[in-house]
Amino acid sequence: MSDGLVRLLDGNTFVVSEENGDIDASPTIPTGLFSFDTRFLSKWTLSINGKRVSPLSAEEVEYFEARFFVVATVPTPLVDTRVSAIRERSIGESFTERLTVINHEAEAIDLQVRIDVESDFADLFEIKDVRNKSGSYYTRIEDGCLRLGYQRETFCRETLVSSTAPVRVDEQGLTYDVQLEPHGQWATEVQVRALGADGRDLRESLQGRPGRASRQLRQDLDRWLAEAPRLTCDSPTLATTYRRSLADLAALRFMPLTAGGHALPAAGLPWFMAIFGRDSILTSLQTLPFTPDLAATTLRLLALTQGNVLDDFREEEPGKILHELRYGETTGFEEQPHSPYYGSADSTPLYVILLDEYERWTGDAATVRLLERSARAALHWIDEYGDIMGDGYVWYQRRNTRNGLENQCWKDSWDGVSFRDGRLAGLPRATCELQGYAYDAKIRGARLARQFWNDPTYADRLEREAAELKQRFNRDFWVTDGEYYALALDGEGRQVDALSSNIGHLLWSGIVEESRAAKIAEHLLGPRLFSGWGVRTLAEGQGRYNPIGYHVGTVWPFDNAFIAWGLRRYGFTDEAGRIAEGIIDAAEFFQGRLPEAFGGYHRTLTRYPVLYPTACSPQAWSTGTPLLLLRTMLGMEPRGNHLVTRPAVPPSMGRIQLFNIPGRWGRAGALGRARPERH
Repeated sequence: MSDGLVRLLDGNTFVVSEENGDIDASPTIPTGLFSFDTRFLSKWTLSINGKRVSPLSAEEVEYFEARFFVVATVPTPLVDTRVSAIRERSIGESFTERLTVINHEAEAIDLQVRIDVESDFADLFEIKDVRNKSGSYYTRIEDGCLRLGYQRETFCRETLVSSTAPVRVDEQGLTYDVQLEPHGQWATEVQVRALGADGRDLRESLQGRPGRASRQLRQDLDRWLAEAPRLTCDSPTLATTYRRSLADLAALRFMPLTAGGHALPAAGLPWFMAIFGRDSILTSLQTLPFTPDLAATTLRLLALTQGNVLDDFREEEPGKILHELRYGETTGFEEQPHSPYYGSADSTPLYVILLDEYERWTGDAATVRLLERSARAALHWIDEYGDIMGDGYVWYQRRNTRNGLENQCWKDSWDGVSFRDGRLAGLPRATCELQGYAYDAKIRGARLARQFWNDPTYADRLEREAAELKQRFNRDFWVTDGEYYALALDGEGRQVDALSSNIGHLLWSGIVEESRAAKIAEHLLGPRLFSGWGVRTLAEGQGRYNPIGYHVGTVWPFDNAFIAWGLRRYGFTDEAGRIAEGIIDAAEFFQGRLPEAFGGYHRTLTRYPVLYPTACSPQAWSTGTPLLLLRTMLGMEPRGNHLVTRPAVPPSMGRIQLFNIPGRWGRAGALGRARPERH
């Protein structure tokens, strides 16, 4: 499954191009060279003798390297191609393209090779919501280089293009006059640098260090893969998906200036190559058994940016964990609130959950003590600012009414929370999974308070509040005539009674009464929610159900991974295995790279998963999905200083073995074999 685009990335810098290597961006399509939320190349098109090149093949060598084979004319059965070209591209310390043109004729030829270059310096938000730029553009030719620039007050971004071969530079691009001997070759290397206001490399200015060359990136990837647990298994698809996930996690690592060279996962390419509280936390939870350092950096960075004041524009509140942090023009001039923006109600309880799970897995008590103040502030936020209705639930209602998010749960699209008949719920809203996260945060916070903060009184209080929340929740959210939990309560306390995948998150949080868990599992694997590939975000038959609607019927791999984990928690091993099988089967159609979402069409109808049109790929929590599914299938859980496993491998997976799993035990292994199918 492919959308015809080729992606390269390294943290917050990435390039998206067509299959011939060209970039010819429309205002609405996120193709181009981007760094820190600004597009530095909006046009990069190759022509030979005035004709645009056509693709023969494109290969992503690694996440930071690609190779394109192109020809100067469209090949036909009756006309042989006289000239072809190879575009070898990398992204790291700069955007670099090595262009090789090859003469296939037995006689010499003269060619004009041209690269057209433009930059609109669009902010990523401007691509989604097209607007006129407020600053001014300039173009300069200096020492054989092309400098494109944009200036708005103190905000300045520049694109500097240079070439190793002799070239004629004009304000629209580069022209080469090439003479090729019979069967000869010609090559040049073109470098594009993204610069900030001080004329320095933008990444160095905002990240504290320059980008790395391809050789360094390759060494880093080799080291990253070598340090991760080694998987051997009978399923080729699982093996491919695991390797791809680890490589994509490496690509998505983002190293902010305040992180001291350590990384946390950015959310996803192309729209969300930034710090997202919810996404970084959930991805860190998924990857803890494999790359625990991501969780450590996520916890420390989110503590540094934790809310301190009341700010309606940014929706900041004391103790609140950020939602999103951006670096572009619209953020700098406060046209967007993302400096940072705090419009999510779930990132704050999830922060406490990650802190506890991180300690359970790694034994890093020092970090738990270091972050005590941040964790206490997050727990305080749940009751003080999350409970805006004063009834013990976590609610949200945007305070930034100009451009804040209306829905501040993970289903944050405008129509993500609706009644079963399709009506949208009134505000404020209290979605069910928020209550599960709050419950889990209090239970885990109590453990931290008792074992590490020397505050048993606080621990007792948190446990009492969690028990009261669980009892109250099971009374108020249970939809009696459907025997499932409501998606939400609305501002008038009514049950928003759509059947949704959110009920699966209640299982991994532990807020579901044991007597009701079987019914929840039945719904999740029933025909209305389960497509055969995975659990849909909204069940068939609901008023807003749409199999290719963003949060109203698509299948999200990350959602399914947490649902499977929750099913294992309540003992539903076969059901968890069916979800794992469906998602891994789907991964085969995406060459091992699970996208953000795919269509909710039933498996028997389409025979393959249908790609959601604007899905991010790679996306952090989709990349983390196979790792959490492995943990779930192998039943891996920390118990004291030991790793305990309770394998429940589904029939199609055969044998799964993980070696060198890091944790408080040092390194350990886990083995699981599929049980025979039941007849």
